Amino acid sequence: MRILVVEDTQVLGQAICDRLTSLGHGVDLIADGKSADELLKYQDFDLILLDLNLPGLSGLQLLQKLRQREDSTPVLILTARDQIEDRIRLLDEGADDYLTKPFDFGELEARCRALLRRKQGYASNVTEHGNIIVNRDSRQVFVNSELTGVTNREFRLLEIFLGHLGRVLSKDEITDHLFNFDETPGQNAIELYVGRLRKKLAQGDLQISTLRGIGYVAQIAPSNPD
Repeated sequence: MRILVVEDTQVLGQAICDRLTSLGHGVDLIADGKSADELLKYQDFDLILLDLNLPGLSGLQLLQKLRQREDSTPVLILTARDQIEDRIRLLDEGADDYLTKPFDFGELEARCRALLRRKQGYASNVTEHGNIIVNRDSRQVFVNSELTGVTNREFRLLEIFLGHLGRVLSKDEITDHLFNFDETPGQNAIELYVGRLRKKLAQGDLQISTLRGIGYVAQIAPSNPD
């Protein structure tokens, strides 16, 4: 998914980006609150990882502005503050979760998975879609109970389609979810990834239809009555 990391400590910010990018997410890093606020006025993200102590605009101020615009993007706060009053205020101001520094990267990944999963409306990391089972924890896909090998990028593309079932997605929308600003995918990149995913899920119940000149729409094939 497309994730924004707002962290002014370059080493930590880059380490977070590298970790999430290795999982197939499109990740962008911004080091000050004011620039992040301007970006969020026109660019959508699936998740925001937000440090509190930022130059230009504090993380709390950025969160408040985001919620004042009625932007419901999930926000995971990264904070060195461990006082219960601070945590209560962050949650009351609209934060979805918080992680106290220093933190374990495994826990960071788990919290990101949970927030992204909830945004898509799923209660569990393991979900069934017809004869397809998706495990977001292990990043595995099973078709008819058999493991199907997919790359991290293909797995994220599958998540995008499953999170927007029945909705037409343009190539630009998919690109925005799948790649970050530093990546320059070719003109046919989305067609290539969709083609690969279709081939690997050929025996599955997920139908990805191409609407020429418009984009793609994914649906779960109805079960055949016995």
